[in-house]
Amino acid sequence: MPEISTPATTRSADALTAAVEAARDAGLEVTDPVILHDAFSVVARLDPSPVVARVPTVLPTPLRSPEAMELRQRTELAVVRWLSGRGLPVAVPSPLVPEQPIRRNGFHITMWEPVRRPATEDTPDYIAHYALIPALHRELREYPETLPFMAMLEMIPVSLAELADHPELLAPDDLARANREWEILSRRIGSREAFADTFPGVEVQAIHGDSPPFNLISTEGGQVYSDFEDVGCGPVEWDMTMTGPDGVAAYNAAAVPLGMRRLDEDVLAVMDATRLLQIVACAVLLPSYPALAEGLIPIVDHWRTTTPAAGLT
Repeated sequence: MPEISTPATTRSADALTAAVEAARDAGLEVTDPVILHDAFSVVARLDPSPVVARVPTVLPTPLRSPEAMELRQRTELAVVRWLSGRGLPVAVPSPLVPEQPIRRNGFHITMWEPVRRPATEDTPDYIAHYALIPALHRELREYPETLPFMAMLEMIPVSLAELADHPELLAPDDLARANREWEILSRRIGSREAFADTFPGVEVQAIHGDSPPFNLISTEGGQVYSDFEDVGCGPVEWDMTMTGPDGVAAYNAAAVPLGMRRLDEDVLAVMDATRLLQIVACAVLLPSYPALAEGLIPIVDHWRTTTPAAGLT
């Protein structure tokens, strides 16, 4: 069931307190913590120590168990450390604390090395960002460990089931369409084998999992890849959903010289439909994060105009 959770301001303060206590237990001096970002996670700088803490606070049901969060965070830490070892510019774990998730006061915390931000920041150039993703995919293609296939979609059926009791969050007609769409998508792309049957010859590999063009950090030394919480296995098209023709063109132009394949238009259309459905399912998080409504409502309105499951049957 969706939780009418602690108010965001109190939850954020509690998350910050947990991060500060965990850092002090690890031997760090923290006197002037500053929250840098507060949405699905609280991200805080733990001044004067050169450490940034990230504390997930708004999570769908499948990610709330300690076991799920432990696995998710350990996987992220392992992948970014491996990418860093290959010379890719990624946000890396802090060397000042043990490289592992920390549980404190019911929160799950990871500690990161801060990056040096430019004195002034321009509006993000997302076309340029799209062109940086093939280099990430080229490295991830070589990741040696097995990652779960499209695990980031586990929240969809659980969230839709919870929404059945909350028509105030998603209208019954919308929920009925969402369930029909998930029935098709889960059958056609819900496993590695199903995906291979639907799209024979399209390779899958390790992917970022959460729109990497929108998870780049501008630093004094250039762009840095970050936020690998949803890292997993899947088609590279999942990382390029909802980027539009210009984004696809920028990706393809950068991919070919690197020996990477161009984006498959049919796969991308289905991944776009799946991403939209994932966002619609996030309506279940509205009681925990009311500010989500501002961005969610126009996306749901757009979803209603699209072809269900991108035409798959």
